[in-house]
Amino acid sequence: MRILVVEDEHKIANSLKKGLEQENYAVDVAYESTTGLDLALAEEYDLLILDRMLPGMDGLEICKKLREEIITSQF
Repeated sequence: MRILVVEDEHKIANSLKKGLEQENYAVDVAYESTTGLDLALAEEYDLLILDRMLPGMDGLEICKKLREEIITSQF
């Protein structure tokens, strides 16, 4: 299973990554919302963990943009 963590707090992101990797998950981390969105659009992930309070674009905005992209790419 491949997971993307989008979290601007480095300690939290790295702790999540370490814990998930100990459970044998493949984990990528983005510390900025735009990087997280770019990774989510470019790669295939089974799960996204999004911080709700990211600077710039919060986790809900990332989720909305991903859903819009999926819907428009299906047509």
